[in-house]
Amino acid sequence: MLMARRGAKRRLDLESRYWQLILSGVGTVEACQIIGIGRKTGYRWRAENGGLPPALVAEEARSSRYLSRSERQRIATLRAQKLSIREIARRICRHASTVSRELRRNVRPHDQGRYDADLAHSRARQRARRPRQARLIQDSQLRAAVQAKLELEWSPEQIANYLRSAFPDHASWHVCHETIYQALYHGGKGGLSRRLTQRLRTGRALRKRRRRADQRRSRFVAPTLLIEHRPAAAHERTRVGDWEGDLIVGRGNQSAIATLVDRSSRLLRLVHLPGNRGADTVRDALIAVLGALPEAARLTLTWDQGSEMAYHEQIAPLLREGVFFAHPGSPWQRGTNENTNGLLRQYFPKRTDLAIHTPEHLGMVEHKLNHRPRKTLGWRTPAEVFHNAVAS
Repeated sequence: MLMARRGAKRRLDLESRYWQLILSGVGTVEACQIIGIGRKTGYRWRAENGGLPPALVAEEARSSRYLSRSERQRIATLRAQKLSIREIARRICRHASTVSRELRRNVRPHDQGRYDADLAHSRARQRARRPRQARLIQDSQLRAAVQAKLELEWSPEQIANYLRSAFPDHASWHVCHETIYQALYHGGKGGLSRRLTQRLRTGRALRKRRRRADQRRSRFVAPTLLIEHRPAAAHERTRVGDWEGDLIVGRGNQSAIATLVDRSSRLLRLVHLPGNRGADTVRDALIAVLGALPEAARLTLTWDQGSEMAYHEQIAPLLREGVFFAHPGSPWQRGTNENTNGLLRQYFPKRTDLAIHTPEHLGMVEHKLNHRPRKTLGWRTPAEVFHNAVAS
């Protein structure tokens, strides 16, 4: 799997010297010449911070949850006036315990009872910067347990819930999923191996912001049965047998795999499409897979308006209540299937040839996802929910 490219490392020592020169009154061009960088780099550093040194930017961006320098200066002034802690808290609009804790933490014995605002602020910032050893670095057994589940391609959220349910009396193991992500991406020496990021669904070596997906235009004439005509029970997810389907497409749109997901149980069926993804191939493959399902679990099918479903009227007889179509450019109307297709991209990456995957390999991936606990199912597996519902 290809690793994400890293950006250029920031030259923090040069930046620090640059800002020292700027604060001493040296101009940008001269400061750049002194430390040996280009003018564009200096101008970029200033633009990134709005013309302020990083320390001042950090102070302005600091969360209001923490006391600011000006609040500490106000505490020092009011304390010098011999006001009570509750009165000081009232005047700065903070809780009395916040003020009490601030005075207890930042007044040392050698201060002789005097509260110095600047010194207190420096002490607080220094404590915030102290190196903190992550839980997964401290506990080798916990790290091994998390690593074992990552090797099985469990998500950090699934692992966090597993640790709580499997070790209810071991509170130190009850880490949140973000702790696991941090250990993966910022673990440092003794933490989780960065190679395990390849076991995540995205396989990204670096984290990135979520982006809103682009809407796509309709590629198919709207059929007669749109999603609003689907039975109410299918919307409510109160039964198994209401399926959502789509194609995941390979490199150059030359290969594809059809996916079917039950809306209630999230059970997955992967449909092998040999040769091409034409309407006749998709029709034959879907008829074979749907026909193998229990009759009680064949109620509806919801698809997007892709041309591969041109023969939908020949598939509809297999389903008790028929085939329905989402509106053009509305993938959220088939959200269960869209989410599942995202999970599948871990095994079938974009821009790869999907024709190389055999039916046996599809069955292996299908089994893996169907027997993986899901948060939306109360941490039961799709196979468990589906088979219990069909049996009842």
